[in-house]
Amino acid sequence: MQHFTQLPPLALYLHFPWCVRKCPYCDFNSHEAKDALPEAAYIDALLQDLEQELPAIWGRSIVSIFMGGGTPSLFSPEAMDRLLSALRARLNFPANIEITMEANPGTIERDKFAEFRAAGINRLSIGVQSFQDEFLTKLGRIHSARDAIRAAETAHKVGLENFNLDLMYALPGQTLPQAQADIATAIDLYPSHISYYQLTIEPNTFFYHQPPTLPDDELTHDIETRNRARLAEAGYVRYEISAYARNNQRCVHNMNYWQFGDYLGIGAGAHGKLSDAHQQQISRSWKVKNPRDYLASAGTPQRIGGSSILSAEDTSFEFMLNALRLIDGVDTALFEQHTGLSLSQIEDTLARAQERELLELRTNMIRPTPRGLDYLNDLTGMFLQETADAG
Repeated sequence: MQHFTQLPPLALYLHFPWCVRKCPYCDFNSHEAKDALPEAAYIDALLQDLEQELPAIWGRSIVSIFMGGGTPSLFSPEAMDRLLSALRARLNFPANIEITMEANPGTIERDKFAEFRAAGINRLSIGVQSFQDEFLTKLGRIHSARDAIRAAETAHKVGLENFNLDLMYALPGQTLPQAQADIATAIDLYPSHISYYQLTIEPNTFFYHQPPTLPDDELTHDIETRNRARLAEAGYVRYEISAYARNNQRCVHNMNYWQFGDYLGIGAGAHGKLSDAHQQQISRSWKVKNPRDYLASAGTPQRIGGSSILSAEDTSFEFMLNALRLIDGVDTALFEQHTGLSLSQIEDTLARAQERELLELRTNMIRPTPRGLDYLNDLTGMFLQETADAG
């Protein structure tokens, strides 16, 4: 039985489903923009969607806003200004709230950075992936290495000092020196945050059906280990399995995910998670994925693609699945606060994980060991097995 003593923080996610071209590794809900974007209609739909969700969050404040995609930066600054103005009129959030937009480094998007900042966006996440044209071509990216460098330089120039660079490693045919060169360039550009993650082949992608040749496990491990050390030397602290921050400028929005906070999902294919103190339950919902269907169903129940109520077992597993990505772990009190469950429900699994030296368990802290981070799938799988056993 779940019992919430207090509700977790609440964030807002807004999904923009269009991009110029679908990348071969991408499994997100993104669609190639073959015609002019229906900007005004889509902003209308987002606001109608949000208004339908408001009764479920009355009285709650928003801690962060994240615009993901697709490519949100394809939208005009005028559209973003209209959207953010409407959000301020409908939601309770502080003036200094973190508002992140994902952006491509291409010239068209880069030229809008100053106007995006004027509209209220104060953090960018720039999808670089590599600073070498050879790998950008292999990844199907439409920008060049020079575009990527100029995007970071422009962010600094217009005063968007809080920005993330997305980088991948273990790319098709990549060598250790090439991977090290990418990290060196990223560090020289002095972003506040770097997301550094391994290219993986996901189902329902072009790479899944026509897989490229990737570096072997030994080389991949060498790339990760050496570049992790280089980032640390440069002052980038690893706080999550693939996230590195300078001067403690962690992503507020992603920290809310990893600590099992609540979030509204607005937009085509967007997912949301809400805790209900009255019903003492956690629900998930998602919106229809196809942009045409989403636009046609704006403001109606048909915009909902589906929903579910999390069982106690699923809740504990999902909490651990997210929290164990954090290098410093989580306070044990967060488990009870954000799940409404007693820690005693998973104490046997915690003990087994500690025996296998995958977890460090203290009175007030659950933290993965270095071994646990290296074998994170095995560690989180123990809690999944617990869920299966309970079922």
